[in-house]
Amino acid sequence: MAQASPLSPSNHDRDSAEMTYVYPVVSRRAAGVSVGVNLNPNSACNWACVYCQVPGLTRGTAPDIDLVQLEAELRAMLTRILHGDFMQTRVPAGARRLNDIALSGNGEPTSAGVFPLVVDVIGRVMADFGQVGKIKLVLITNGSLIGRPRVQAGLAKMAALNGEVWFKFDSATASGMRSINQTRISPDKQFERLGIAAHLCPTWLQTCVFALDGAPPSESEQTAYLAAVSRIRQQRIPVQGVLLYGLARPSMQPQAHRLSALPAAWLNDFAAKIRAAGLPVKVSP
Repeated sequence: MAQASPLSPSNHDRDSAEMTYVYPVVSRRAAGVSVGVNLNPNSACNWACVYCQVPGLTRGTAPDIDLVQLEAELRAMLTRILHGDFMQTRVPAGARRLNDIALSGNGEPTSAGVFPLVVDVIGRVMADFGQVGKIKLVLITNGSLIGRPRVQAGLAKMAALNGEVWFKFDSATASGMRSINQTRISPDKQFERLGIAAHLCPTWLQTCVFALDGAPPSESEQTAYLAAVSRIRQQRIPVQGVLLYGLARPSMQPQAHRLSALPAAWLNDFAAKIRAAGLPVKVSP
């Protein structure tokens, strides 16, 4: 690997491995090494979240994916991690464990037309390296395309590979989603997609909280979010819990100057409210 600088939770440089699709990170939420699979090397996404760390983000979808190249890159990366000196030379001592392969990257991964085939490729590589059942396959998604049959087919395949969906759920109001995610998708439609995802594959809500112009989420935003959590419980949607996290790296979007991190105490207080509403919470300040 050309760049020998250590990885850290504050550095998710997707060019560090000099590959098109595959990159390693130390994930604060995973508490170990996550092998990222970037299906959006064109930095195109159908949302434009104000806290997004992708420079040059544009609106759009994933490009055509070279599955042969993706597989070769993934095999090379896992060989370095599992059979080379990658852990000793690139990873802090407390994080030297392979936790997952994560479909994430510079845009919405489910926008790739070959998404189910990508899952097939990853599953084949995981099996060849003896990792099925040992590590997770994580999909980090805004959930907007869950209604499409090909995406649902991919989620079903993921479930057989110890898969897990991290479903973006930053706000339960239309105004909040417009402000944070810059989408006009209705909360009810997003809630419907959440139900589909959770019934196909174990699913966590992934919620980013931050101060906007110095102010934390309003009381009305918090109330709406907690009402959505209660609704999840009432409708028995099998959501695993909430991944609640703050800002760890600077936004690369035009709104960056308006954002700031909230104190850990604020996150922990909100987490307690979510637990009281009925869902487990993992907090990453």
